[in-house]
Amino acid sequence: MAADAVSHASEAAAHGGFDLLPVVVLLGAAVVAVPLFKRLGLGSVLGYLAAGLAIGPFGIGLFSDAQSILHVAELGVVMFLFVIGLEMQPSRLWSMRGEIFGLGLAQVGLCIGLLTCVGLALGYPVAQSFVAGTGFVLTSTAIVMQVLEERGQLAAPPGRRIVAILLLEDLAIVPLLALVAFLAPGGEGVTLGERLTGVAIGLASIAALVLAGRYLLDPMFRLLGKARAREVMTAAALFVVLGAAFAMQLGGLSMAMGAFLAGVLLSESSFRHQLEADVEPFRGILLGLFFLGVGMALDFAVIAANWPLIVVAVIAYMVLKMAGIYAVARLLKSDHREAVERAVLMAQGGEFAFVLYAAATTVGIIDAEANAILTATIIVSMALTPLMIIAHDRLMPRTAPSMDGVEAVANHGASVLLIGFGRVGQIVSQPLLGKSCSITIIETDTDAIRDAGDFGFKVHYGDGSRLDILHAAGAGEARVVIVAIDDKAAALKVVELMKAEFPLVPVIARAFDREHALELAHAGVDFQIRETFESALVLAEKALELMDVEEEERQLTIADIRRRDSERVANELVGGIEAGLFMLYGNKPDATRPEAARATAPQPAP
Repeated sequence: MAADAVSHASEAAAHGGFDLLPVVVLLGAAVVAVPLFKRLGLGSVLGYLAAGLAIGPFGIGLFSDAQSILHVAELGVVMFLFVIGLEMQPSRLWSMRGEIFGLGLAQVGLCIGLLTCVGLALGYPVAQSFVAGTGFVLTSTAIVMQVLEERGQLAAPPGRRIVAILLLEDLAIVPLLALVAFLAPGGEGVTLGERLTGVAIGLASIAALVLAGRYLLDPMFRLLGKARAREVMTAAALFVVLGAAFAMQLGGLSMAMGAFLAGVLLSESSFRHQLEADVEPFRGILLGLFFLGVGMALDFAVIAANWPLIVVAVIAYMVLKMAGIYAVARLLKSDHREAVERAVLMAQGGEFAFVLYAAATTVGIIDAEANAILTATIIVSMALTPLMIIAHDRLMPRTAPSMDGVEAVANHGASVLLIGFGRVGQIVSQPLLGKSCSITIIETDTDAIRDAGDFGFKVHYGDGSRLDILHAAGAGEARVVIVAIDDKAAALKVVELMKAEFPLVPVIARAFDREHALELAHAGVDFQIRETFESALVLAEKALELMDVEEEERQLTIADIRRRDSERVANELVGGIEAGLFMLYGNKPDATRPEAARATAPQPAP
């Protein structure tokens, strides 16, 4: 029925209407599946894969040609790499050269050797075993980068090392495609001259793109910027991405490499943020479409006919690849946790494997059936990756903080107990230390404790939300306890414990926002202040000064705001978060402003 509906819609489109049904189905599948899977904790990637499987030829059959979807959706990977390139300034890439060509080459080389052995063990010729294993070595950039981005780990050192390896793998597709041509059976390959010509064309394409990016792109965007036409800038951004990808494709290289190089060349441009904002919507939609296409391409007929071989291949490839990744990570001084996480994230095959297998089929190294089996193996591994990541996150024990150079708090006593030594705690300490007050400082971030030691501070390790730690830190003997931690729940717990165990000790606290301030007040805190309140008032007073408001009038205005805020908090403590709204100044027309605010409002500044 559904397939017939699509067919009828296509026939209607052929008679003068645009066929919107496929677009509606694709968007609808993503809209339903992705939030559901994220809500279940399974991640957006698995949601897209499941949606593609459901609507594809081996699901309910709304689409019959997954490959055509994948060809279009590859642009999502292209734009994704362009955005990544925008974040990779040449100086940053140069600083990563050791990781790209050291760590990356070591991992790729070892994994190629290990995975080639799988095919040999199954009785396949060397060339076929090499191509099959090498394709699986090329990790899915789209999946891994998406996961790193969702976790906010792209800029962290472990994420940076994974990005370096992915870049090396993307670069490796060029020599690997050339090697496939060299491995072609006799009589079906190309001549040595043609191969060398292909390499020369590829290098020339890279050189031409680099020159164009260096001398043409920034002046072009400056010229377009003067036109002040947002749609033209968006069109120019897409032109640069797709043009660079097309140039690399003409040179026999990957489109993704061209987009990445274009992004790198524009990474130091003053238009970088504008370009990223323009490309982002297209990147997100097309990348989702790519995963939908991968899900559609999972051929159950091939899997059913060859399931023993596919099961063995998936297990052998993923286990050996993980072993190789883990071994290289540990050899190059990564800790156990990082090595395991990298192995899990990069255990699957990737989208470039499809390109490599297609090239091998064209030159006769593998046949069409082998290509289908290998493609199914890659897709199954990609579908398993989100589940492996979930299992890793749930089963991998949390790392205990390193206590090297760190002392736990024990039997301390001082006039002031300062809990938390981050950006607020450090500032709070200065006036107190300036008056020679004795202070015990506790913090849970061991790196921050070590860094504080380098600046002349003695900070002890201790979790202030635990009663035994409060006793050990001398909370009962302190003249005042200052809660300066940035964890809202932990700060509230500290106040509750202090007021329950040491009710006579004054407790003052940093509040994250107004709601948190009210919670602290209800818990019995003696004084609280929102962390942005005073700095915001200073900014506002400076703005009034720059607008030529007299000093006395500025002070009266700021005093009025302080009074209003204090009264608002008092009302909210009794009536809830909305009880003090009438104390706010608003910028709606006077007819809609609260009477109390209008009655006492100061005169507008000139």
